[in-house]
Amino acid sequence: MRAKRIPLKFSVAVLGALIVVATAGCSSEGKGGPVWTAGSNSAAPGSATPSGSGTAPPSGSSTGSPSAGSTATAGATASAWKTYSDAAKKVSFDLPSDWIAQSVTPDAGSMPGALKIEVKDAKGGYLATLHTGLPSASPADCNPAAKRPYTVVSSVPIDLPHADGDSMIPPHVVFRVIQGYKFFGSYGITNLVAGSDGQACQLRNLVVGPAGKGNYYFGDMPAVHAFATDEVVAPAKSFDTLDQAAKYVDQSSEFANVQRMLLSLKVNL
Repeated sequence: MRAKRIPLKFSVAVLGALIVVATAGCSSEGKGGPVWTAGSNSAAPGSATPSGSGTAPPSGSSTGSPSAGSTATAGATASAWKTYSDAAKKVSFDLPSDWIAQSVTPDAGSMPGALKIEVKDAKGGYLATLHTGLPSASPADCNPAAKRPYTVVSSVPIDLPHADGDSMIPPHVVFRVIQGYKFFGSYGITNLVAGSDGQACQLRNLVVGPAGKGNYYFGDMPAVHAFATDEVVAPAKSFDTLDQAAKYVDQSSEFANVQRMLLSLKVNL
């Protein structure tokens, strides 16, 4: 598999960091084997720990930059988990026991039976949205001059119902960054290849569902792009360097918990 082209201006230290965590950062966008990038000492990706009895992997004390040939310490996941499911059992996912999952009104134009669930942390801080029953939509126009380099920092396969077609891959839980005046990152699920030759106008956190079943997303936002200086970035993440993005994925408890939550998703369309 051809390795993803990284601009030569990045430092050797940054490249070393990406070797540790960006194992899925290739042009095929995650067509390789599973990569458990957060909580690597915990259960295998997609396995759920019974509510209230989760076991967190050991948290690390290292704060140095990951480098080639070293193993960065992953962030710890929460010790207690619960499962959210809608009344009709169409979707379910696990989340830390002190996080909040709340059903809200689906977006206008959604298909009948669509669901929208917002996830917040214990203090009410927004983390992610699960939205099903989204109608098909054509990709936004992308002027070649507007394309920006992007990097797949983390990509883990997940078994979800999906369509197959051109520019599609099996669904993955991903964290990707796109380069603007900073590196803007977003996590979510997708079965769409973002762009060719490592460049794109936006990175879409969307799974195209089977014919007639609608599309769905689960992540911090439906899509992320290279923001202008006068745009509000949140809830996307922003980093000064790729090394910072790598540390967020490999060392933060927030990402470890979010990734485990996304990987636990079950969808019955």
